[in-house]
Amino acid sequence: MMRKNPLSTDLVNWADIIFVMEKAHRTKLQTRYRAALKSKRLICLDIPDNYTFMDPALVTLLQAKVPQHLLKK
Repeated sequence: MMRKNPLSTDLVNWADIIFVMEKAHRTKLQTRYRAALKSKRLICLDIPDNYTFMDPALVTLLQAKVPQHLLKK
């Protein structure tokens, strides 16, 4: 699938928190953007990346998993 906004060093630098769906995604980011990730929170949600865009089941999972990470500092 083609991403509308491919990840870049500028986007990693801009972010405070970065969420990924799977451990494989986390590994790719850590390999490609290691230096830029040093001061970032990188959170793996452990959700299989096999959902379509805005799939109601995915939205439900995200609503359950993401907020707990937004409250931490």
